[in-house]
Amino acid sequence: MTVSVVGSTAGITTMEYEPGLVKDIPEMLDKIAPEGRYHHDDTWHDGNGHSHLRSSLIGTSQTFPVLDGKAALGTWQQVILIDFDNRSRRRQVILQFLGQ
Repeated sequence: MTVSVVGSTAGITTMEYEPGLVKDIPEMLDKIAPEGRYHHDDTWHDGNGHSHLRSSLIGTSQTFPVLDGKAALGTWQQVILIDFDNRSRRRQVILQFLGQ
């Protein structure tokens, strides 16, 4: 199964969705690709250059095995969408089951 988000300022990943990691992931991304001025912003003047960089690091899609009709994930592993943009957007997530 492939899970994909349409757009270049969001990402799909997995994590143990618990309060500590919910704080840790944004803090990590702030260190790697902090908000600031990027060449993208010079072109589009939208202030979301960091959003595009974060999306490219996490990726916009992931593929997961499906066994007996269920995604084969670890006990605490959950698929999540992270929206990196600096403004609200409507997001479309596409699920594609390979071989169907």
